[in-house]
Parts: sequence; C-alpha cells; structure tokens
Amino acid sequence: MSGRQPSKRLNQLTSAIFTEMAERKRQVAQRMQVIDLGIGSPDKPPAPHLIQALVDAVQNPENYGYPGSQGSPAFRQEVAAWYRHRFHVELNPDTEIHALMGSQDGLAHLALAWADPGDVVLVPDPGYPIYAGSVHLAGAELYPMPLRAENNFLPDLAAIPADVRKRAKLMILNYPNNPVSAVAPLSFFAEVVQFAKENDIIVAHDLAYSEMAFDGYRPPSFLEAPGAKEVGIELNSFSKSFNMAGCRIAYVVGNAELIKPLAIVKSNIDYGVFDAVQQMAVAALVHDRTCGEVNPIGSLYQERRDVLLSSLAEAGWVIEPPKATMFIWARVPNGFTSRSFAFELLEKTGVVVIPGDAFGQEGEGYVRIALVKEPDVLREVARRIKESGLLR
Repeated sequence: MSGRQPSKRLNQLTSAIFTEMAERKRQVAQRMQVIDLGIGSPDKPPAPHLIQALVDAVQNPENYGYPGSQGSPAFRQEVAAWYRHRFHVELNPDTEIHALMGSQDGLAHLALAWADPGDVVLVPDPGYPIYAGSVHLAGAELYPMPLRAENNFLPDLAAIPADVRKRAKLMILNYPNNPVSAVAPLSFFAEVVQFAKENDIIVAHDLAYSEMAFDGYRPPSFLEAPGAKEVGIELNSFSKSFNMAGCRIAYVVGNAELIKPLAIVKSNIDYGVFDAVQQMAVAALVHDRTCGEVNPIGSLYQERRDVLLSSLAEAGWVIEPPKATMFIWARVPNGFTSRSFAFELLEKTGVVVIPGDAFGQEGEGYVRIALVKEPDVLREVARRIKESGLLR
C-alpha cells in the first residue's frame, strides 16, 4: 500500500502553513509560554442561557432521531424572523433558508453544487482558505480577485477580463472580511448585483462576522441590496456571533433555486444538525431579537482591538484599526516577508500570528492577528514585541 498516493486535489489545498505554524509553536512551547493569536476560535463560552437551552434539549429523548438536512421548521422560522429584525430582509422559511453544519460546511460544498471543470469561480485574494479549497475540490478553475488597500480591500469588478466573466459561474464575497477585516458599503453590493446580472454570475456572500462590528457600525446584508435575491445567497453562522464554534450550526439564505443544488449535495452527505443544537440556535436568535440590546460580542472585541492597537502603537507598530471582525490585518515591518516575520516573531516572542500569504498571493506583506485573548494578555503581546527588537 505504500506506493498509493492520495488524490491530487489535496495538493491544491492550503493547510500546509497552518500545520507548519502548529509544529513551530510546539517547538517554541518547550522553552517559553506561547500566546496563540493564530486561529480565530472564540475563547469565550456561549451565554449561560444558551448553554441551559442546550442542556434542556439534550435531555429531551425526542431529539435523537435523524434531524433532516434542511433544518427544523422552528429553526428556519426564527432565522427568517431574525433576518427581518436585523436587516429588514424577508425570507420564506420553507424555500429560502437551509441549515448548515457551520458556514464552512456550506462553503466547502458550494462549488460542488454549482461549478464543473472548465467553469470559473471568482474568489477574493486574500481570502478564507475554504473559498479556494471548494473550487479545487470541485475541479473548477479559480480566478483570484485582488483585495488591495488602495481600493479599500474591495475587488475591482471592472478589472475582471471579459473572457473570465463569460466563463464565470460563481463569485464568492465576504464582508466583514476574513482575513483583511475590511467592510463593504451597501452601494458596493448594489454594484455587485448589477455585475452579476450583466454577466449571469451567482453571488455567494459569507456574512459570518455580521455581529462583530465596532464603534456603532452595523454591517449590512448583501440581500439588502435591491435585486440581490435574484442573483445570490448568503451564509451566516452562530460560531462567532454567539460563541458557538463547537456547536456546528449555520445557514444559507436567499434565492431558493440557488440553494436547491447545495441542498442536494448536502442531502447526500449528512442528515442535518442535531436537533438540540438547532434549539440552542433558536434560543440565541430569539434572545438577540427580543432583548432590546445590541449583541455584546462587538463591544468585547472592540475593547481587545483598542487595547492591542494602542499598545502596539506605543511599541512603534502603528496599524489601521478595523471596523469589524475578530482580526487585525497588519503590514509587517520593513525588511520582512509575511512568513519571515511570523516565524521570527514566534521564535523571539512566543506569539503566534498567521502570515498573510497563507490566504493568497495578495496577502504577502501582512500578518493576521486574532483577538482571541483577554486585554491583559494582549498587552503582554505588545510588550514582548517591543522588547524583541523586531520593529526596527
């Protein structure tokens, strides 16, 4: 069996740098305390009332059958109610909402549902790795859309060549964005709708960070743009907004005909999300919709953003503050590449960050820093960086 090789598709997936960072972290941890700001995994548990909702649901014997791939009627109805409350977007719970085992689940299978070999998928660069990964797994062709500071990290739709537009089947967008932490105005989404209609392209928007916004900013839904539901779908998740990363649940909403192929793929892969987790998710949306307050997750990460950026500025590293997400997208100091800085930072300070080129060619020259530690730990990060001499 030693001569057998795995699928060549695996060679196109981009987990190598994350594996390398994990190994380097393991080695450094043998000689100093490591502070891991690499992976964007929430460090807080869900709110007590959500944990209690899960406990109650787990104790109900009726929740142990196959749940069904689409999601329970109660779950879909509450997603519709929350979208109406949060974005003033109307959704049909029966046809325009489908449950997912996390937004990564939907994104991983999206290209399988819509793209064949020879089709082009427009993907942001830098972008969350599963966007490109889904295209490679489907055997389709990837066309990277550069996200650059001079364009506020929005893709330049006019720069996409005519021959690429003609072959493009799908466009993936993500605002607030991971990794660059940029946001998009509703006017940009209106441009995307027009572009998609003119070129017969499906739009899939990843809205996983919709509630992680700062300074009073409230990110819009792509579906708020006039005509968006004619051309697109949107994915959102409970992982970041409600600290439910381990309780795998999310959803896709929007155009019913665009959701159907993804639903067919998923119906051949899984039997849906555990009913107890769906009931926990319903409790999260009901509370968020009726409590009369803005989700506190934004203020939690705003404090962390402010503490880290002010401390780093005092150390000599000035970084533009983001309006949303749990990440800082930071230019590396002069004289470093993304990887050389991330590697040396880990070796000298024990601080883990992810080199920007892990997210695409346009990420070179940056690192992504996850705000997944308490303020005192983030101050310690800045102290270590200042004393390391790396900010030369």
